[in-house]
Amino acid sequence: MRAVYDLSATPFFLKGSGYAEGTLFPWVVSDFGLMDAIESGIVKIPRVPVSDDSMTGEGPMYRDLWLRVRDALPRKGIRDTPIDGLPVIPKELEGALRSLYADYERGHRAWADAGMGTPPVFIVVCSNTATSKLVSDWISGWVRELPDGTTTVVPGNLPFFSNEQNGRFRDRPNTLLVDSAQLDRGDALDPAFRKAAAAEIDRFKHEYVIRFPGRSADDITDEDILREVMNTVGKRGRLGEHIRCVVSVAMLTEGWDANTVTHILGIRAFGTQLLCEQVVGRALRRASYDPTPEGLFEPEYAEVYGVPFSFLSVTGKGRVKVAKAVREVRALPERSDLRIEFPRMTGYRYQMPTDQLDARFDAASILALSTQDVALKTEVDPIVGQIATHEIDLRDHRMQTVVFAVAKRTMDNHFRDEDGAERPWLFPQLVRITKAWIDECVTPYMKDGAFPQMLLFVEYSHAAADRLHRAIVAGTRGEKRLVPVLRPYEPIGSTDDVRYETTKTCYETTRSHINLVPQDSGWESKLADVLEHLPEVVAYAKNQGLNFKIPYTYEGRAGNYVPDFLIRLRDQASTGSDDLLTLVIEVTGEAKKEKQAKVATAEHLWTVAVNNWGGLGRWAFLEVTDPWDAEHLIKAKYLEPWPTAEAPAS
Repeated sequence: MRAVYDLSATPFFLKGSGYAEGTLFPWVVSDFGLMDAIESGIVKIPRVPVSDDSMTGEGPMYRDLWLRVRDALPRKGIRDTPIDGLPVIPKELEGALRSLYADYERGHRAWADAGMGTPPVFIVVCSNTATSKLVSDWISGWVRELPDGTTTVVPGNLPFFSNEQNGRFRDRPNTLLVDSAQLDRGDALDPAFRKAAAAEIDRFKHEYVIRFPGRSADDITDEDILREVMNTVGKRGRLGEHIRCVVSVAMLTEGWDANTVTHILGIRAFGTQLLCEQVVGRALRRASYDPTPEGLFEPEYAEVYGVPFSFLSVTGKGRVKVAKAVREVRALPERSDLRIEFPRMTGYRYQMPTDQLDARFDAASILALSTQDVALKTEVDPIVGQIATHEIDLRDHRMQTVVFAVAKRTMDNHFRDEDGAERPWLFPQLVRITKAWIDECVTPYMKDGAFPQMLLFVEYSHAAADRLHRAIVAGTRGEKRLVPVLRPYEPIGSTDDVRYETTKTCYETTRSHINLVPQDSGWESKLADVLEHLPEVVAYAKNQGLNFKIPYTYEGRAGNYVPDFLIRLRDQASTGSDDLLTLVIEVTGEAKKEKQAKVATAEHLWTVAVNNWGGLGRWAFLEVTDPWDAEHLIKAKYLEPWPTAEAPAS
């Protein structure tokens, strides 16, 4: 053997190798990398966000999108997190989808005018199967169960990608959801699609027998056909010819050669530039290699959001650093009896005593719409070629449409009966109140570039519904009962889900489902030690990696408050091991007004709502200002015998 030639797509060191990421292997003879291919015009030119009108963070909102939306999306796959009902996505994600889709619409019309034959393709790459299902439902439509037990298909939010037609799913879908859960299910192929695509399926079966001698067309499963749909996206006369949007979970990083991809949205973590290049590479195959009369290629562009792709390569040697010892913080299966469950809430609502609704607006009713939260104008820039601007413009929607949409959201979220059925007789009152609220609490407070049609964003419409609900509670007479609004997916969290790594000093536990308590501020070990030795403490957990949050509002801004510890306590009211008090502990340092708002919400809203609901037993909240006095505070409030009332003096 005289020589070995290695034609590698990734001839460089990766992150964590001890070399700067992107440094070429020393044995590389010739390197014609992705940047060379882009500059020479033999692939599409990726355009990524470089600026926008949100002016928040260190970069454009839709470039490092995952950091902004990850906490609001499901953390587990579809098997552990069923996705049913109305799909609710973070406003930043909805903004990214609408902004990229607006550019796709223009491109789709241009392709149709040019007679391209197949539509351009929009790819969404998600973090897990639950997120892909949630995003796919929002984009293409979802199934709603009606009061009579029948179902109807609700149209998706992006018309070119909607799979709904006359209240049912289209025979040939515009959007394809492809992930491991979809492929593993036995009902992966819709019967209507099988009928509509009979000719293409027969062609696939014929080619399958030729490609695999000895096999029978009868061996082909629905999953095989679905894979063929994915593999033939953008190819005329094939099963994937009509697909416009593909929602996937990391299945398109390699081995997928569609040349009609024009838009990519990443909704996942991208730890290395290699992964960024692999995902962006799915959009870089040119649709045409026909040269101009001058012998040059016309530039083709791929619009990329949510993938922190860098056009600059790094060279030079890295310096090997001595790494700190890494410890794994995790839930121990052998301590499952110390498991702690908690509700995952999005807000609060009152059960109303009457059908005669009125509203009283105050400072808390104001919703200030701003491009700070959702970028409406994003500039995308390639390494070479033409800069473009993407805009979201919902101003074409009539205000009556906005009023009806917000009123409907308010009714769906807060004014259904105990069985979940609609109460349509309330809708005219909600429309009247909604119109007055927009006039008084939205329009006067809009910031530069904002407009009231932004209330059509799903997250903004929920925020509007919450404010309207509070105003109606304040303005309607009679006694109300506060209850929680649980998340539509993963409504119950637990210590089972904890698993992460840390280099911090840790306290080793014995009474916690979680093996370690990382020390962030110096007091965690002291409090953990108190809880380990207090006899009435059955179990405890530091609220890190739990994703336990308490929704609150401060100065008109909605947020999520993260307390420090959860404790299962045998208090004076306990009647047995099934009747423990779950105590939420917050260790407070410097006094701040926003912290006071968080604590007040936890005491007067969150605990009241959760206890009224009753789904996870009894709950209480305790603020600790001195961790070295925590034992005394817990004993004084929950463990010492309650004093008996003294007889009045005669």
